[in-house]
Amino acid sequence: MRPLVLFAAVAALASLGAAAAPAPSGAAPGPSAAVPGPAATAEARGVARAAARAAREGIRWGRCTGQDAMPGTARCGTVTVPLDYARPGGPAVRLTVSRSRATGTTGTAGATGATGATGATGATGGTGSTAGTTAPVPRQGALVLGPDGPGASGMAFPAVALLPEWKPLAAAYDLVGYAPRGVGRSTPLLCADPAGRPAGPRRAPTRPSEAFKRERRAEAQRYAEACARRGGAALRHHTSLNNARDLEVLRAALGEPRLTFLGTGYGGYLGALHADLFPHRVRRMVLDSPVRPDPAGVWYRDVLERSAAFERRWADFRAWTARHHDAHGLGTDPRAVARAYARTAARLSARPAAGTVGPEQLHAAMLAALRSDDLWPHRARALADHLLGDDRQLLAQAGPLPEAGAQAARAAAEQNSRAVYTAVKCNDAPWPTDWKVWDADGTRLARTAPFETWHGVWAHLPCAFWKGPRQEPRDVRTAPGELPPVLILAAERDAAAPYRGALELRGRLAGAALVTERDAGSHGLADGRNACVGGHLRDYLLLGRLPVGGEAACAPRPGPRPRPGRAARGTERATAPAVGGPPAPSAGPRGGGPQARPSTSSATLLRRPV
Repeated sequence: MRPLVLFAAVAALASLGAAAAPAPSGAAPGPSAAVPGPAATAEARGVARAAARAAREGIRWGRCTGQDAMPGTARCGTVTVPLDYARPGGPAVRLTVSRSRATGTTGTAGATGATGATGATGATGGTGSTAGTTAPVPRQGALVLGPDGPGASGMAFPAVALLPEWKPLAAAYDLVGYAPRGVGRSTPLLCADPAGRPAGPRRAPTRPSEAFKRERRAEAQRYAEACARRGGAALRHHTSLNNARDLEVLRAALGEPRLTFLGTGYGGYLGALHADLFPHRVRRMVLDSPVRPDPAGVWYRDVLERSAAFERRWADFRAWTARHHDAHGLGTDPRAVARAYARTAARLSARPAAGTVGPEQLHAAMLAALRSDDLWPHRARALADHLLGDDRQLLAQAGPLPEAGAQAARAAAEQNSRAVYTAVKCNDAPWPTDWKVWDADGTRLARTAPFETWHGVWAHLPCAFWKGPRQEPRDVRTAPGELPPVLILAAERDAAAPYRGALELRGRLAGAALVTERDAGSHGLADGRNACVGGHLRDYLLLGRLPVGGEAACAPRPGPRPRPGRAARGTERATAPAVGGPPAPSAGPRGGGPQARPSTSSATLLRRPV
């Protein structure tokens, strides 16, 4: 799962810009929502009823056990939400929730903010100072994480309170994570038996034959039918709008008058939906690497647009690898690196590594790396070592876990994630039902963006056969003064959430501010890797301050360092003759796949792709 990456060096805040809107005068609203009038929709009345009940009941906190266990002092509980908000007294879903309480003190000395982190337009992050202070920090409420996905869990979020870079935020905020409906223990959804998932290597051609297309269409239809059969009547209620309503009930259960929220990728879209539905219930909101909210793009056009973005990131990876030829020996120019990748895919097609890693597994691992620069040195080393006859790195990054129990648990989690992802995406919006439309669009796009295009087609093709009603996507938009200013973070070359989406969202949420990481493409910027971005984020969350003029540009974070392997000692052997065949996209649900975890820092603690 893609890491939700969260802040590094934390400290002083300054360089103050426009202030976020203050709370309305008079008494703050209570944690429950006012009951809407008779003109409100049945769902709106259901949300008000569920929120009022959640505010009365609160959350009974206890130990975090099983798959939710984590280090530190986090406690876990549940919140009950209606399956169908039009019938709030009907069947219910129990959401699992985790929390670490605000510590009230940073316990740090000499920390600095983003001073000197100059952006592309000269912008800097916070420049104030809390150096040497251990004074008590006033509690600001709960900071709720909206995980990426759909299909990801945010239950591990409170564990970041243990990291030094998180202490200022953990001092001021309770850190709250949760598993959205259907995910993990939150009334889990499954469409297929994890034990029945193909465990062996699979083909992943960039120019699929008609026979291969028929095979994948049949597989997609079977999966959609399995979802309908196993999900039953509840399946239709797995939607983004219901996820946003659940977030509002969670806010009430926490006893918070207004929501302070951080969402990455799909979590950013979820936050935008909540802001549109409940603007009076928003305190502060960070939408990190948000997906495009245009109703016309949700979700089919979004899938198509990402193909070109992934092609750019694939080019970025090849250029970086070529610059570090001395370390990895994969070629001195991007075309040579592409040939090395093609050789690897061809060799794995002819003879899968350990009988488990074939072209699809390789491609899934590479797609995950295109979402995070941190993984580039690991993927480059795996490719180089494989071409030298050493598959240990490749198996560690793209193969099954060696312990059977751990592998079974991962397979179950992946099937659960895939089921929720598919259900939400398919339920959210209309999709083409004619295969000819998918085939024509995929064929056209693959001419210029072959690396990810067919992966996107296969991952979402079950939506062509989906049973049940489709929703019309909500036209997210707020008027001036309706919503407190929100902060949007985005990288110009993000493939999972192309930059165009952040620009559009800023125009839709009146008063929103945008911080851009120039010439960078890692998905998720709230990781502290860029001091300039982190300074603006801390200014906003801790002080309610936005960039001057509502926008700021930051220079890119430092690039990843190469990870030399055997290739550094035998570069000439890494360019062996090709066995044949080009690289190919995989068919996993989101290109996540097994990933190397280069560290246990905040940048790799939590993971989940869009």
